Amino acid sequence: MSTVALALVAVVPVVAFLAATVGPLYAADRFRETRPPTDAERRRLDALRETACLDVGRVAVFSPAGGEDPADAEEGGDPAPAEISVRGPPGRRVLFLTPGVFDLDDETATALLAAEAGRLATHYNEFRAVATAAVLTLLAAVVTTLVPFEAGFTALAAVGFVAFWAGRRVQYAADARAADRVGAETLADAFERAAALRGVEPETGTWRTWFEVQPPLGDRIARLRER
Repeated sequence: MSTVALALVAVVPVVAFLAATVGPLYAADRFRETRPPTDAERRRLDALRETACLDVGRVAVFSPAGGEDPADAEEGGDPAPAEISVRGPPGRRVLFLTPGVFDLDDETATALLAAEAGRLATHYNEFRAVATAAVLTLLAAVVTTLVPFEAGFTALAAVGFVAFWAGRRVQYAADARAADRVGAETLADAFERAAALRGVEPETGTWRTWFEVQPPLGDRIARLRER
């Protein structure tokens, strides 16, 4: 059994986990032009985050692709997209949001922040990182012939299936936590409002979404409506 192959298989999960947790934060900081929130934005955001129970280390405001900061835009234009995401590992999490979030009413903005808080509370991002590391480790073991192809392929398929199934359960659990905080109808309405501002229709599950860890937004909204 090759020492190099063993070392490669041992390194792959560590690199994959770091890439999945630290990588998105690095990419967002590196390739997005960001600014800190203004004093007024920070005061409002602090109040909203407290209601949503969202704790992060830093806040960064960025303009969406092809867009501009409403502060620099002329009045009377189309409503700006409202995008919110939290990047980074525990202890170094950063809240990224577009200026359009500040145009939302407090109820909608709080619901979107609560959705991110729910994902943090259920460790959704860490789950995806572990699942990615597991799949890549198995793949490396097959490529380096440490595991026979047939057994490795079977294990890879099994791990992938479990990851897809469990990932959706974790996302639904995150939505449920957010719904407990702000109300299921309020959260569903906020998701629809954010999708409308992006100019997209919430997609429901099809065969194309079977191999995605995160369930389609339309399915998440439908589940919230059923609560």
